[in-house]
Amino acid sequence: MQELLTTLRRLRAPDGCPWDREQTHASLRPYLLEEAAEAVDAVSEGPQALAAELGDVLLQVAFHSVIAQEAGTFDYADVERGIVDKLVRRHPHVFGDVQVEDADEVIANWQAIKAAERGGRPRRPADQVPAALGALARETGAQKLAGDAKGDRAGVQAALDRAPDSAGGVAEVLAATVAWARSLGVDAEVALREHTQARLLALPDPEEG
Repeated sequence: MQELLTTLRRLRAPDGCPWDREQTHASLRPYLLEEAAEAVDAVSEGPQALAAELGDVLLQVAFHSVIAQEAGTFDYADVERGIVDKLVRRHPHVFGDVQVEDADEVIANWQAIKAAERGGRPRRPADQVPAALGALARETGAQKLAGDAKGDRAGVQAALDRAPDSAGGVAEVLAATVAWARSLGVDAEVALREHTQARLLALPDPEEG
């Protein structure tokens, strides 16, 4: 990691790379999203692809850390210490004397600890589901926050039957589909991403045509 940070500092130096020197936290946002999405895709492509894409994600972490260090706001050590402290704090059943029965209790404790970290102040639902997530992933999060019941095939059909031929109608059907996916334990975002990737790979290669 130190070698990566040193490399980025060299790229950001006055005699380094003009493009790297121009980057800011804001300008790097699309790259962070893109690299995270490519890492998700790489999970199904095999360990070598995943290792490469995780490296690209790590690059983004290092890039932001170096930019922040230059501004005097934080550095990589702060990022690393922050996540280590959070993991220890939110796993008292591992690093403390709290007893848990199962994974559900672990999640409940995690949420309680998060709330305590905020001083008990509740977060707005809109702040709990990142706006940069894919639409299906955001709808999944929204349904869970709202306590919506999981759906089924009949719910999707009912949504189709009543939905108008409009953007709103399409959204209603997609929301019902997400609810159906939740009932199956299927991540709708990942499922559609994999389906789309398979379709794209099946298209003819222009160079082979």
